[in-house]
Amino acid sequence: MSVRSNKEPATVPPEIQARLESAGLRRTLATRAVLGLFLANPQGTVSHAQALASLQTRGLDINRVTLYRLLDRLAACGVLQRHADDGARTWRYSLADTGEGLAPRFECDACHRQFRLTEASAPTQAVASDLLRTLAGLGHQGMRVDVAIHGTCASCVPGAGATTEQEPRP
Repeated sequence: MSVRSNKEPATVPPEIQARLESAGLRRTLATRAVLGLFLANPQGTVSHAQALASLQTRGLDINRVTLYRLLDRLAACGVLQRHADDGARTWRYSLADTGEGLAPRFECDACHRQFRLTEASAPTQAVASDLLRTLAGLGHQGMRVDVAIHGTCASCVPGAGATTEQEPRP
């Protein structure tokens, strides 16, 4: 990796730094640059190709395999979340929720923005705990539960305004 300019992202928040340290990941220039992409747009998701293009635009020449590995390591330590984008047949990455508890998320399949449904956290946490207990009873070791609802956000629905609340379709 070579640097064409000194465009380094802002400091890493303490909760993310703690996750990096507990996973044994160093805060290299590449790590800080990748984190900067996600910290600049916490609700956004990016594919590997989009991350690579954005880093190159910012002046970082990073090997694409190195970027794949870094994204996967950041997902493994809980800094990022990795989601399948079935339409594009690729992985998308987003900043992981740093709060306690499980908040389901809504992901727009058109623009790939994510919205945390924090008001549903308590009931969702109860369901997640029940699922993990069920798995443990079967001898499995569940690591996490990811609850996602896919659809189209109010901004992307044709003919709907950004402030219009949409009723779920069956």
